[in-house]
Amino acid sequence: MYDIIVIGAGPAGLTAAIYARRASKTVLVLEALSYGGQIINTPDIENYPAAMHISGFDFATKVYEQAQELGAEFVFEKAVGIKDNGSTKEVITDDNTYSCKAVIIATGSENRKLGIENEDVLVGRGVSYCATCDGAFYRGKTVAVAGGGNTALEDALYLSDLAETVYLIHRRDAFRGDEATVNALKERTNVKFIYNSNVTKLIADKRLTAIEVTDKNTGAVTVLEINGLFVAIGRIPENQNFAQLIKLDGSGYVEAGEDCVTNVPGIYAAGDNRTKSVRQLVTAAADGAVAATEAVRFCQET
Repeated sequence: MYDIIVIGAGPAGLTAAIYARRASKTVLVLEALSYGGQIINTPDIENYPAAMHISGFDFATKVYEQAQELGAEFVFEKAVGIKDNGSTKEVITDDNTYSCKAVIIATGSENRKLGIENEDVLVGRGVSYCATCDGAFYRGKTVAVAGGGNTALEDALYLSDLAETVYLIHRRDAFRGDEATVNALKERTNVKFIYNSNVTKLIADKRLTAIEVTDKNTGAVTVLEINGLFVAIGRIPENQNFAQLIKLDGSGYVEAGEDCVTNVPGIYAAGDNRTKSVRQLVTAAADGAVAATEAVRFCQET
């Protein structure tokens, strides 16, 4: 019987483990793959306080080691379900069942990908899924944004203040995002719109150098020489295994506010898998701290 089980060893989960252990609670962290989450794919972190110019892998390793040193236990198994017994919970993995008083779901979300050849290989080498994370690396260069929702529009607007040229590529003839943002983009002379088109090929020589864009209606192929491609076609939260117990919104995110409290007492959500407007390393860590504080309080009251 553990006090708190954390599902997911990304920045939110690791921070939660640190805060829970500092409150002298027994903690088990369950992780399906490896510690660190998506941040381990980031070559250079520049926007986390006091940690400028550190790789995502090195950052994650430091936080993982900190949680270990404080006494958090790690088991690398995939959590496939949670059973609510009121004052106690059971977390079910592919191999075992673990009991606890409180659960923090910090499974994160994964970027929806274009699904084209070499996309994974070029992450960090010209392909990115986070403009606010990586945009500064492309100051004065030429970039493209693929997508048509609010995230893509906001990314293009953000990048237009940094890059020399921004191509905004959308598979439809009209954007799904806010009209005000679309109008703001149309006022930027360095933003070029490409409608009814998909990115169909990545061209690279160690790093991305160009992309092929195919018109859906005519089949015409255009080659754009760019330095960076920002993919903003949505995210997939990792909450499917808990959907029968935890309330999710229409996009599959856990409905939890800034207190990280879910609809089930004793179960909390922290990080990119919950409903929130900003999904960054620093907000993931903040969620972990808040969720752990709430979970500790629950343990003390039950």
